[in-house]
Parts: sequence; C-alpha cells; structure tokens
Amino acid sequence: MTGTEETTLKRRADPKLLEILVCPVTKTTLRYDAAAQELISDAAGLAFPIREGVPIMLAEEARKL
Repeated sequence: MTGTEETTLKRRADPKLLEILVCPVTKTTLRYDAAAQELISDAAGLAFPIREGVPIMLAEEARKL
C-alpha cells in the first residue's frame, strides 16, 4: 500500500457512523461532503470537520456556511 492509499483510508469516515450522527445544535440529519471531508448541517448552517476519519461534532469546531 502506498502512502497516498493509506492517507485516503485514514481520511475515510465510517459510513455506518455517518448514518446515525445528527447535528449537535439542531438534532437534524447531516449531509456528507466527501471532497471537503465535512458533515454539513443545512439547518444550522454549519460544517463539521472530519479529521483522520473521525467526525468532530463540536459546535465550536464547526465552520459557518
């Protein structure tokens, strides 16, 4: 496995985990943006980062849309 393949695998979030996560602010479903490695809460107008495959579900860590 090359370094690039390992990086891609580390960045990939678990699909089953993504299905059960909700926005911590509005409790609504999230949209996964694979290119940006973020979970988007359209209701809250926030994008939660995914770092090394781990969603960071803290409002203070989210990017405002």
